[in-house]
Amino acid sequence: QVQLVESGGGLVQAGDSLRLSCAVSGGSFSIYVMGWFRQAPGKEREFLAGMTLNGRSTYHADSMQGRFTISRDNAKNTLYLQMNSLKPEDTAVYYCAADRRISRLRGGSYDYWGQGTQVTVSS
Repeated sequence: QVQLVESGGGLVQAGDSLRLSCAVSGGSFSIYVMGWFRQAPGKEREFLAGMTLNGRSTYHADSMQGRFTISRDNAKNTLYLQMNSLKPEDTAVYYCAADRRISRLRGGSYDYWGQGTQVTVSS
């Protein structure tokens, strides 16, 4: 079973930056695409970015306006989300996800999910 563990969340002020990490273990060889999502209380889950583990394809949702960047370090089996110029509306639980299907590069129903990490941005 693929296991994903997010870390790096916390409390920051508007304009600050954070880098979220997602450690991958247990059958990671079967993963082709990974992505980042977020969900605020009472809101629908929102897709942020996705990439293939070979690094050849990357997609960022237009709503991020260049503030968020997805990357990976395969040697460490870790996926990252760099978040800059954070705003109070970015407050949410952030999840990493993984899937075997290339069609998930731009979001969708991923098969594997982490437990999430809380990001809180104060004004």
